Order: sequence, then C-alpha cells, then structure tokens
Amino acid sequence: MRVAPAYRFVALTDVGRQRANNEDAVLVDPDHGLAVLADGMGGYNAGEVASALAVDLIAAGMVRWLDQAEGGGARDVRRAMEICVDDANQAIFEAAHANAAYLGMGTTLVMAVVRGDGAVIGHVGDSRAYRWRAGQLVQLTRDHSLLQEQIDIGLITPAEAAASGNRNLVTRALGVEDTVLLELREVSLAPGDVLLLCSDGLNDMVTDGDIAAVLAVPAPLHAKAQRLLDEANARGGRDNVSVVLIGMPDLSEITH
Repeated sequence: MRVAPAYRFVALTDVGRQRANNEDAVLVDPDHGLAVLADGMGGYNAGEVASALAVDLIAAGMVRWLDQAEGGGARDVRRAMEICVDDANQAIFEAAHANAAYLGMGTTLVMAVVRGDGAVIGHVGDSRAYRWRAGQLVQLTRDHSLLQEQIDIGLITPAEAAASGNRNLVTRALGVEDTVLLELREVSLAPGDVLLLCSDGLNDMVTDGDIAAVLAVPAPLHAKAQRLLDEANARGGRDNVSVVLIGMPDLSEITH
C-alpha cells in the first residue's frame, strides 16, 4: 500500500518593479496540504487589508476543519472551502463598510487542498491555478474577468485580450458584495506533477509557454519559484507577483 506522498510547498511574493506596496498575500500549510493566495485591490492600503483578511481567515477556518475531519472526502473539502470563503467574504465586506478608508476594497483568491493523489482547487477572480505534468502546462482555472467574458462570446480573440489594457477588470471578487460564488474543481495529481498558484502579476508578464519552460528545468522547487518571480520582474514587473508551487514527489521518492 502506497503511503500518501509528502507534497513539497514553496510560496514566494514580490512587490514588483512599479508598485510601492505589496497587495498580494500568500500562506501555505504543508502539514494540512493547504495553500491560499490572494491579490487585493482598493485605494491606500485597502488592498493589503482585504488580501490579508482573506488569507488569514480562510486558512484558519480550513485548518480547524481539516483537524476535525481526518476522513473527509473531496465533497466535504469542497463544502468546507465554500463555508470558509463565505465567512471571509462577509468579514471583508463588513470591514469595507465600517471604515471609509476601506470602502470598495476586495481581493481575488486561488486556493488548493491536496490530499492523497488529488487536489481541490477554488478560485474567485483572475488569480490562477495551473498543473505542470510531463512537459505540459494546463490552466485549471478560468478567469472571472471582463476579458474572459469577451473571449467566451467571441468579441475578442485571446491574442487581442493579451494586448488589452483592461486585463485587470475582474467580474468577481471577495468583499465587493455580501455574497460571492467560489468556483471549485477537483484534479488528479501524478508523481512528478507540480501545481502552480499565482497572482496575475505573473501570467500578465510571463507567457504560459515561458512558465512551462521554467518548470521544466531540473531544479529545486524554490529555485523554480524564484525564477518565475525574476522573469516577471525582468519583463517589467508592472504588478505585485506571487507564486505557490506544490510538488508531488516522483516515483523514486514515493514510499511503497
């Protein structure tokens, strides 16, 4: 019987080259197989407040649930993620309306819970999750953005979207309304796979092909994560950039 693989986690964040402060927030908890990444928005430091609230509240809620539900399946994980995101959304929404400096703040979100040979991915907004497997990078999430909606109905092409100045107009975010819909997906993971969670500061600056090229290089996960940040900054670093890499050991590292 195969022992559950010991996933490796790396999380890095950088202010970028053009911003004065970092409105991204990221947290990983390898012991619970949990990763949460948020990209805040709002005036002054409101974006930082929204993303920090999201990450802290969601992580705390998920850790409590995971500690109490050792045998829960993917369906239970999905429900726990929905509840934790609802609670965080309400807290951000209430904070935004209780303090004039925070009015209009919100945050995108992408999160993952890995267990056994699979993961549950949740997202709101345009922060993304990818899976790298055997030389191929596949986007697991679909942006909740104006550009994606225009692509879906055929108004613009993906190439036109990539050149658009409206890339950051999201159609869904935590804290903007009193309810939010978390989009969920279950994915399988195989030995050698890498999950990538990122804020749009990465994929706006670095193409999927170039992200895949970085992940393909034999190197420790931390080195790959740092290279992704360096690539985003080398190409202009217009936004804060955050990445989480979650690696499943290859066959030689898994205990049988």
